[in-house]
Parts: sequence; structure tokens; C-alpha cells
Amino acid sequence: MCGICGVLSFGENDPEEKTIRKMIGTIQHRGPDGCGIYCRGRIGLGHARLSIIDVGGGHQPMRNADGSVWISFNGEIYNYIELRKDLERRGHRFASQSDTEVILHMYEEKGEECVRHFNGQWAFAIWDRKKERLFVSRDRLGVRPLHYTWKNNCFVFGSEIKAILAYPGMRAEIDWIGMDQLFTVWCTLPPRTVFKGIEELPPGHCLMVEEGGVRKWSYWELEYGKGYEKLEEAEHAEQLLAALSEATTIRLRSDVPVGAYLSGGLDSTVVTSLIRRCSDAPLKTFSISFEDAEYDEREYQQEAVRFLGTEHHEIRISGKEIAEVFPEVVWHAEKPLLRSAPAPLYLLSKLVRTQGYKVVLSGEGADEILGGYDVIRKRRSGDSGRSSRSPEADRYS
Repeated sequence: MCGICGVLSFGENDPEEKTIRKMIGTIQHRGPDGCGIYCRGRIGLGHARLSIIDVGGGHQPMRNADGSVWISFNGEIYNYIELRKDLERRGHRFASQSDTEVILHMYEEKGEECVRHFNGQWAFAIWDRKKERLFVSRDRLGVRPLHYTWKNNCFVFGSEIKAILAYPGMRAEIDWIGMDQLFTVWCTLPPRTVFKGIEELPPGHCLMVEEGGVRKWSYWELEYGKGYEKLEEAEHAEQLLAALSEATTIRLRSDVPVGAYLSGGLDSTVVTSLIRRCSDAPLKTFSISFEDAEYDEREYQQEAVRFLGTEHHEIRISGKEIAEVFPEVVWHAEKPLLRSAPAPLYLLSKLVRTQGYKVVLSGEGADEILGGYDVIRKRRSGDSGRSSRSPEADRYS
């Protein structure tokens, strides 16, 4: 997780370095390993780095060979090794080992179509100095956040809204339609946020910002039914396992240690099992246990730990601790939270960091794609009753 921000001016005043520094300072928690700023003419880019790939190099904002293209990037391109090999065959030369530089070269090679070749999660802004345009993109499912607004003929963006609010003259005002959406369907519907005038770039979308205006388009969307094969259940299960194995393996590409969340549930246990299948290296796992026996799943966690042979660490928390940390969690979420589930996960992430880990794999998202929520099962069985379980997962899977 890194933090990015920037300003592109179409007015009389170019962005100042002190403004970019103030903006990136509000999201320094996203990238404690370094801070970089690029200001030239009408563009200013900021970056707070969490170093995962090419720890010694890979500093941002990063430029191409002749300094005509600059990038500030949050995320990871998992297939960067394969893309780099192909680019080198085409004559591209690299100055680092980072996936960030691969994005730059792919943009040089493919232009805005480069995003269709990435397997990963990302939010990035590329400044093309020759064409005087800013190319902004977000990954297919919106894992990495990106927000933007306009102020005084300036396009202002950031990983978090607090970076935008640090821009001179910005005011934090509630968008009541966004709030209505949040309390109705448990989230705002992109591009709307709970802050008036500040938008979220929808998942799977790109923006091109230049003198002539702004162009926004979708480069990917989830399609149901296309290419569906009628197979036996065992064959579907085999394909799912193959997809999960490939996804797990490619996410282990890292220049820092990778751990795993282990809740004792099916999803995180499957992911942890696949990590163990991929590698013989020692694996650290992390979990939460609760003082309230009604919610505690330590029994299942320990069973998984014994079977998988991981080096396990856990944090035991109480309802009081959740209540105490909840305001801080809301500050990071930048919106009202309808469930307390993010608070234990936030405390768990602190444990992970104290153990020297920056990367953990989890089972997040399985209920969404596999229909695991109670409300889905009830509707399938004809029960229209409301579910007690929220899509903001009660656990960390």
C-alpha cells in the first residue's frame, strides 16, 4: 500500500512543492518507507512509498529514460516479470527491477491500452510531458482507491480524500445523496462519495485529463454468462482450484516476506494451504481471537495452524478495545461504518507490522464471488428475510 496525490493546473498558478508536500503528508501512513515529489510547470505529483518490489530502487515519482513521462503508482503488477521480458525483446532497457518501471514502458509501448495487459491491483497517474496530458487508472475491481475533484481550474487527486482536503481552499462538506446510498446499500455508488464535489474513480476505469477536457472510460467490466461451459461439479471445482493456485502463486512475488491472515474459516484456510503448497519456506500466519466466546474462533484457527504447520501469531481483543479504536478506523475509512468488523482487522494489521511484515494474503472477496452471504442463500431458498451478515465481512475470511 502506497499513497499517491497530485495537481494538474489549467489556471494561472502552477502547483507548488509545498502544496504537494502537505497533501502527501496527510497520507504518509500509507507509505512510511519514503516520500517523493515531482513539480514542474503545471503538474505536481506526490508519492508515499511502501517498498515491496525492488526495495533499494523503485523510488517514485519515477521517470522514463528521457524524462518525458512520469508516474506515481500505488499497487502491484503481478505479471510484471513476464511483461518486462517481452518489453526487453522489443528493445526496451530498464534502470530498475521495479514493477513501476514496467508500467512506464508499457505506456510508451501501448499508450492508454497498457492497462488491458496488467494483472494486478493499482491506482496510478502518468504525466505525459510531450502530450501535456495526465493518464489516471484504477484496477478492475477497485482494490486500490483513487479520488479526485476540481478546484480553481485545477484537477486534484489522491489515494485518500484527506489528501484532497489538504489542497488550499478545499472544504469538507457532506454529500447527502452519498450518505443516503451508504445507509441504503452499505456503500456509495461510484463516482459518488460522502463528500460533496469529490468523486471516486470507479473500478475498471481510466481518466485522461488535458487542456481540451476530461475523458473517462471503462476498460473492463464483469460479464456473466459469456463463454460459460456446462461442466460437472468436479470439473468446475478443478478449474476453481487451478485459478486460486495461480492467483496465490503470482501474489507471492515480493522482495519482502509474505504472511497470511488465518481466521479459521474456509477462505483464509484455503489460501494459506495454497501458500504452503507453493513454497516450503516458513510461513507466518496472523489471527484475531475475542474475549467474547460467542465470536471467538480460536479453536478453528489452532486446528488450521496445527495441520498447516505455520508460525502463528494472534492478538486477543475485547469489545472495549474495538470501541476505543473505532474513531481512528472511521478516520481511515473516510465514511461512516455500519459494522465494527474493520476495527479488529485494523488491530490485527498493527500486529502484522510489529512482526516486520508488509504483505499478507487473505481470503477477502470469496463471499462476493461465490455467493457466501446469508442473504444470497436465503433468497435462493425462498426466504426473503434480511441477513444478519453484512457484505463488509464480519471476519477477515
